[in-house]
Amino acid sequence: MIRRLFVLLLLSIIVIGGSASFRLAQSASPEPCTQDHEVWLTHVLEKMETIKPAMTRWDLLKIFRTEGGPPTVTTGRGLPTELRQTFVSQDCPYFKIDVEFEPVDRTNRVGGRPGFSPADNRDVIVRISKPYVQFASRN
Repeated sequence: MIRRLFVLLLLSIIVIGGSASFRLAQSASPEPCTQDHEVWLTHVLEKMETIKPAMTRWDLLKIFRTEGGPPTVTTGRGLPTELRQTFVSQDCPYFKIDVEFEPVDRTNRVGGRPGFSPADNRDVIVRISKPYVQFASRN
């Protein structure tokens, strides 16, 4: 009788302990939702890293969109020498980069007069910041 009780107790401990360790093993593996986020984040970062200096604003606008107002213009001898602007990822507005452009020749071909548009798709990228995360400003 005592032997049966001992065997029953031993089996109970094995079953309870085994089910508890099985639950721990399940929770240790990443959940599908977490895996999906990792895949998505990797994809977004890889897309953002395809943008390099010497590419144009046109190339940049395939992956990013402008944020806020017009670019900051640095001038030299009365002509624009550098344009700076912040862009946000089309995939997530919290992923941002700061980009400096060299403006293209903005000479009016018909009249031969110089003209300036602060955002020409032919502008050439000179520098790009590392991607960073920033919440949208709340005004």
